[in-house]
Amino acid sequence: MIRYVTAASLGSFLIAFTSVLPFDAVSAPMAAATSAAAKPGATKSLKRYTIEQFMATTSYAGASFSADEKSILFSSNETGIFNAYKISTSGGKAEAKTKSATDSTYAVSFFPGDDRILFTRDNGGDENNHLFVRELDGTEKDLTPGAKLKANFAGWSTNDAAFYVTTNERDPRYFDLYRYDAKTYARTMLYKNDQAFQVAAISRDEKWIALGKTNTTSDSDIYLYDVAKAEAKLITAHTGVASFSASTFDPASKQLFFTSNADGEFTQLKAYDLATGVVKDHTKADWDVNGTYFSKDGRYRVTTINQDGSTVIRVTEGADDKPVALPKLPGGEIRGVTFSKSGARMAFYLNGDRSPSNLFVYDFKTRATKQLTQSLAKDINPADLVEAQVVRFKSFDGMVIPSIYYKPHGASATNKVPAIVYVHGGPGGQTRRGYSAQIQYLVNNGYAVLGINNRGSSGYGKSFFAADDRKHGREPLWDCTEAKTYLASLGYIDPDRIGIMGGSYGGYMTVAALAFRPEVFKVGVNIFGVTNWIRTLESIPPYWEASRKALYQEIGDPVADREFLLATSPLFHAKEIRKPMIVIQGANDPRVIKAESDDIVAAVQKNGVPVEYVVFPDEGHGFSKKKNSMEANQKILAFLDKYLK
Repeated sequence: MIRYVTAASLGSFLIAFTSVLPFDAVSAPMAAATSAAAKPGATKSLKRYTIEQFMATTSYAGASFSADEKSILFSSNETGIFNAYKISTSGGKAEAKTKSATDSTYAVSFFPGDDRILFTRDNGGDENNHLFVRELDGTEKDLTPGAKLKANFAGWSTNDAAFYVTTNERDPRYFDLYRYDAKTYARTMLYKNDQAFQVAAISRDEKWIALGKTNTTSDSDIYLYDVAKAEAKLITAHTGVASFSASTFDPASKQLFFTSNADGEFTQLKAYDLATGVVKDHTKADWDVNGTYFSKDGRYRVTTINQDGSTVIRVTEGADDKPVALPKLPGGEIRGVTFSKSGARMAFYLNGDRSPSNLFVYDFKTRATKQLTQSLAKDINPADLVEAQVVRFKSFDGMVIPSIYYKPHGASATNKVPAIVYVHGGPGGQTRRGYSAQIQYLVNNGYAVLGINNRGSSGYGKSFFAADDRKHGREPLWDCTEAKTYLASLGYIDPDRIGIMGGSYGGYMTVAALAFRPEVFKVGVNIFGVTNWIRTLESIPPYWEASRKALYQEIGDPVADREFLLATSPLFHAKEIRKPMIVIQGANDPRVIKAESDDIVAAVQKNGVPVEYVVFPDEGHGFSKKKNSMEANQKILAFLDKYLK
């Protein structure tokens, strides 16, 4: 059974689903450059690049081997919008398998026995994804028809005769699990969900389903569902606050692998014996073990570790978990490892701070590695980009705040540069190492960027993660203001030219900084950010029912905690905003609805403060189209150059 990853993590409900890439996830490139001799912070050899040159690069995602293991299916935005493509494992030009010009389309999987493909698509970023099949003759069929429903692919059966799909068509609050026949597409319900469980994994013998149950943003449980008996039992009873998350069943359907931080600050990998109920420790690390999964043939197991903002992949072989040596490649991290059905080949992506993700294939027999894509334009000099640094500073109360920092070329004590405090989404998200077109674009144009992991961020232990509960608009925000002090201490940052920027929850932090600490930052860039918590929490989509109570517990209940939410919502304190702001919004955003941005823009305009407003009619919570990402970045840089540089 192919592993199934839920659409979004509980602690990061404002981060875009994988169906709509986050704003800064669109890979960026650079072609011929313009002279930068007159730009502050420029060196003689450094080239500045326009956003058009950045957007010349292609983004790639996903990998699925064909039945004959000679081709790989993946997603690409080569045409400016994502579609599904097929490429030979020996290299060459990729072939488009879908050709949508309006709605981003993402490849899911080849069929195990032929060249039919599964893909997913929503409508203008509304996140109501449906699952489609592309038949051998090129026709497309919606396997999950209907209005206002959301469907997710959940893997293939062991014998490849069927695949699994979750959908909330029966009740918009809950996702039921169906088994689809791979030939006829006839389906049967395997699990009817009436308790806001989240389907996490299905055993290969189809006897067991692992279900997730959210208690709070820091506490969760696993239930084991017996398909024959139609009964679910709790297998992670515990005291205190701890998270439990199912990863996968083993190939023999005898164990369930799951992660838990019950024994310490970080999540570790454990194994639950289905016959005896005995739990054993399996894999430990000094950081969060995010999860594990097996190859189709069961020979290989992949484990992912979140190590200080970087992705570390471990591949082992056999029952004794013999380490598998991964290909030695320079300049990045291996991500997204996928195996062919026989286990003879392995596909993966390589991503670095100065290199967007590229797809590779590795042959275990010949030990040959082949790069299949070229994301960064060939005439771009990576030396003009910058490597990220992991830095830490102490906040107002002594708490250490880890961050990812980008220093522009040419910055010095005699050539001080402006800076941006860049706040991630979430609230429980994390700024990580890796390529960001948006950040590299800003740094290339002379701005230092500090990607702050304020308290409440994931990846640094459960105490750090929970440190922002019921404190939004206060302590996490104060970490951001202390980030300005840290930047000013570096000696080559102009303390009078520091702004704040972020998307989603990061957009909330941006507007909160301008409203609650108006003296700190010179400008703010709000990308689809919350400004009215009451409205946002009341307008959560129905399919977030599994997380609703937990979100109320962390952020506030829109009824019981109304006064607190009024006090921490920037909209109701907009009269205090007196620094320039730009607001970016997708008209179809189901999480931070357009009214949020409409209201804050109108309120700030009443103050006579410069505010720019950019709305994209064909986007949701995140940007999936190059033209929109290009325009947004262009306007953001022009705004910063006008009011900050």
